[in-house]
Amino acid sequence: MSEEQTERPSPTRLPVALEMRRWRRARGLTLAQVGELSGLNVGYLSQIENGKALPSLEALSSIADGLDVPVAWLLVDSTPPPRLVRAAERPALPAVAGGTMTEVDAGTSRDLCILEAVVPPGGSTGEHAHAGDEHQLVLSGRFRMTQGATVVEIGPGDYLAWDPTVPHNVENIGDEPGRILIMYPRHGRRTGDGAGEPAGRGPGGP
Repeated sequence: MSEEQTERPSPTRLPVALEMRRWRRARGLTLAQVGELSGLNVGYLSQIENGKALPSLEALSSIADGLDVPVAWLLVDSTPPPRLVRAAERPALPAVAGGTMTEVDAGTSRDLCILEAVVPPGGSTGEHAHAGDEHQLVLSGRFRMTQGATVVEIGPGDYLAWDPTVPHNVENIGDEPGRILIMYPRHGRRTGDGAGEPAGRGPGGP
């Protein structure tokens, strides 16, 4: 059995063994070197790294100092894989402003909804309002953002945040399709209820 296959600690134990070994290797250190840096016995460190012993809080702090990492990093299980959504796997949402809308995070994010809108030249959302803070980042193109008496023009790299309970409008004023990244708290916005939404618009529009 390979060393990699034996690294995963028992699910009933804290992930200290796995994280200690991972960070030791990332730092390019031997157990003996960690022992010198932490002031702990090499045999004791070996038992901890092999899941045969759990360190005291004092020992855990010494190990973290030796590895030059925060103590919390030795207690966080890094084995769960990151959530990955390929571009081709993004769910398509109802069109907005005559363009397209996809959900970048595909609903995997617990606290944030991230959408990408592609708006054709001249496309406009029309005046609308909804609940929840909203953040916009222009990826390409130029847009006119109107909210009440405030009108601003923004381009690639520009960021805008507004209170979407105030009626607002997003319009592509460029000659090419424009792309905007839209972000808002996943549970801080009512979607799909039609409140303040122009006819034909789906949830999550600018």
